[in-house]
Amino acid sequence: MTVQKFHQQNPDELVIDPNLLSRFDKPGPRYTSYPTADRFVEAFDEAAYHQTLENRGRQRSRRPVSLYLHLPFCDSICYYCACNKIITRKRDRATEYVGYIGREMDLVVQSLGTRQTVEQLHWGGGTPTFHSLEEMTQIMGLIRRNFDLTPDGEFSIEIDPRTVNRETMACLAQLGFNRISMGVQDFDSRVQVAVNRVQSVEQTELAVTEARQHGIRSISFDLIYGLPQQTTEGFSATLVHVLRMSPERIALYGYAHLPSVFKPQRRINEAQLPTPATRVSLMVLAIQTLTDAGYVYIGMDHFAKPDDELTQAKLQGRLHRNFQGYSTRANTDLVGIGVSAISSVGATYSQNFRDLPAYYDRLDHGILPVMRGLALTPDDLARRTVIQALMCHFELCISAVEIACMIDFRRYFAAELADLEELARLGLVAIESDYINVTPRGRLLVRPICMVFDRYLRAAEQRARYSQVV
Repeated sequence: MTVQKFHQQNPDELVIDPNLLSRFDKPGPRYTSYPTADRFVEAFDEAAYHQTLENRGRQRSRRPVSLYLHLPFCDSICYYCACNKIITRKRDRATEYVGYIGREMDLVVQSLGTRQTVEQLHWGGGTPTFHSLEEMTQIMGLIRRNFDLTPDGEFSIEIDPRTVNRETMACLAQLGFNRISMGVQDFDSRVQVAVNRVQSVEQTELAVTEARQHGIRSISFDLIYGLPQQTTEGFSATLVHVLRMSPERIALYGYAHLPSVFKPQRRINEAQLPTPATRVSLMVLAIQTLTDAGYVYIGMDHFAKPDDELTQAKLQGRLHRNFQGYSTRANTDLVGIGVSAISSVGATYSQNFRDLPAYYDRLDHGILPVMRGLALTPDDLARRTVIQALMCHFELCISAVEIACMIDFRRYFAAELADLEELARLGLVAIESDYINVTPRGRLLVRPICMVFDRYLRAAEQRARYSQVV
């Protein structure tokens, strides 16, 4: 396979060198946070999170809130899925859950203060549309009772096209959602059977049509390469269907096969997984197809149309990365509600208990259901600043980091800069007097570039198994 250049409508371009991709195809964090969630500690508990929220409320911070709700229930299991989900047909479990997230919201607001402004709202899962229309209306009522949603906010929800209809879309639009995200993965029937998610083109297209007819302004598709039975011919056909439906955003993920961590993946026949060479071919095919069609490469695994808010945020230097991926709302504190939900408030992270019994037990006792978290040190903050800049902008201004973090960059990161020289010789980064730039050749390998600045990895403090970089 030869080196390929993919030009875009902005000054950036991508260069894909299969040899380099193979060389750096190793496990690594996706850096939706730094430090990553596997570094959280149980010493940061509900008392620490309560204090964090109270401090923010006491300071009367004007920073708006990004609110995330985790709704974990699904009708059936998708074998590839690594999300925290609960497979059930018992609808009363979802009804019970709504009551508990209402309790958690009340506890959060007691600490945080009432009427906080929400600029960004996301319902993830699981499958949020597992809940009935009445339950979704009840959940939105809980949110509006406790928070002020801005008129120009971004309010999104993940849906399963197999479980929605015209009435569902009408309800979502009435509740105020203006973005929807839906899983597609691959339309090839052999792939769908292999991962236990059979979803027709017609079902997906109908969901897209209904969403647009009800005024939902932005649609995002999730695609996955590296799934069992996947071929370049089949994935090419999938991309043709995707482009015809013309979603505003596309997330292109590489499948992370970690059966020792995620039990449903044990049902996947490993002999049907594509070879490393085919996996690279699938990624190259998707990037070529999407960029040729006019989508802008945002970073890592995200693409968006040129006029999309995500693209504009990237061009204007406002792009941010959090636990939901790339975001346009950098100046927010993330508050997570629900089982396993993660919050990022000030210089802290916290995560709720990941199983329902423990989550319910804490709320039954009137306690915030925090399982673990982290108070970031000055070193964590400096490294987070560096990693955010590289992940979001492919560029780092050394003097800006020195001013923000009060460090002598070249002295503080002397060992990291020495390691970066090897990446510079390979053409992945360009190190200048006041800038570190990720080159077009290095943009698809930004994860291993960021890993150079990860203190925990440098200290070989392995805790979790990460997905492959490619």
